[in-house]
Amino acid sequence: MTGTRGLDEIVDIARYPLTDFGGAGRAAAIEAARAELAQDGCTVLREFLRPELFDTLRTEGEAIAPHAHYKVERVNAYNIPLDADLPADHPARIVLDRGNAFVARDRIPADALIHRLYTDPVFQCFVADCFDLDELHEFADPLAGLCLNVVEPGMSHPWHFDTNEFTVSMLTRKPEAGGVFEYCPNIRDPHAEHLDDVRAVLTGQGERFIRALELRPGDLQLFKGRFSLHRVTEVAGAGQRHSAIFAYTDRPGVIGTVERTRQLFGRVLPDHVAAAADAVRGDRLLD
Repeated sequence: MTGTRGLDEIVDIARYPLTDFGGAGRAAAIEAARAELAQDGCTVLREFLRPELFDTLRTEGEAIAPHAHYKVERVNAYNIPLDADLPADHPARIVLDRGNAFVARDRIPADALIHRLYTDPVFQCFVADCFDLDELHEFADPLAGLCLNVVEPGMSHPWHFDTNEFTVSMLTRKPEAGGVFEYCPNIRDPHAEHLDDVRAVLTGQGERFIRALELRPGDLQLFKGRFSLHRVTEVAGAGQRHSAIFAYTDRPGVIGTVERTRQLFGRVLPDHVAAAADAVRGDRLLD
């Protein structure tokens, strides 16, 4: 059972010595991650998970994938209402079709590999150190804190920004073709939306901003998705694309908006309604 495994039985500790606090290997891994995050807001720790667990990672994801909320939504890159009071040329006016689906946290077993990683304090400490944070908190959202992103053949996850500043993810099932992760490093910052650049990407004129990233099952991706526009291209061939999304923040109490929660999961809990009047954000950016 995965529930009996300690962190050292899940993570390739020889490659990434998370438990060796003060050790040179752990310090080197953190330094390398910080350098890449500072440069373009993204780093990938290859084969973070032990290779012998790749099959378990895939089969656990396949078991919960049927719980995903499926509904093609018309959205914008900011995941705010399409009728928001904005200028006509604002990039949020550009409507996209979101065809991916999400399995919410309350549908993921506590003994699943991705759940054990997400809640492990040693893992969280390592992630915080990589992001150069004094502390790190699980996303307080009862549905979006941990989820499985499911993309069917013919579907995609269109361009968007994340609500939370720091996202950790792991591909758990690679599709036969397509499903490429693309991102625009630091296309906006906490003080400026850079609307012209975002509009260029959304209208197919911003190739200079876009990078493509090859991800493999078991790789750990650390990403500053609130500031980097990103998407998953259309999945092709047979089989779905699955990825676990571990949402963290540098402040406690962050909960997704009612609008976005309904889009992603098809339901809203009392926590979301209660938080709507007093949303916790560290900037004035659109969501």
